[in-house]
Amino acid sequence: MELRGSDFDGIRREHLRGVEVTDFARVWLAAERRADALKVDGREDGYLAGVQWTCRWIANGEFRYDAPVDGRRGELARSPISRTSEFAIEELIEAETQAVERLVGRWEWPGRPGYVEGVFATLAWVWRRSGVPPIEVEQAHAS
Repeated sequence: MELRGSDFDGIRREHLRGVEVTDFARVWLAAERRADALKVDGREDGYLAGVQWTCRWIANGEFRYDAPVDGRRGELARSPISRTSEFAIEELIEAETQAVERLVGRWEWPGRPGYVEGVFATLAWVWRRSGVPPIEVEQAHAS
């Protein structure tokens, strides 16, 4: 899914504890681009999907359909673990974080190995202040 400027407008600072909005945006953009590249090859990476879905939800982003469904082009991104369709707010982010902390290492999302770990790593970074981004992203350098 190609991100637009409006996709970044929903990112609320209070959703990112100790993470700069620009750093979050870079990780989210990289996750979306890598997932798109895999999709072209007919592949998926469960861990990357966990990062991607968590970033979309944290940013109150949307999931855009490949083709319109019932006249709609997309829907609000669902929370990555409980799969609820609600805007991310602090209380819900905390609940999702606690849910994934209970699951990581104990349960695997059916058909998506690594998904729970990707969600866990992303929430550990943005919510629990681990300091470790869930995926590596090249840093922009001024010339």
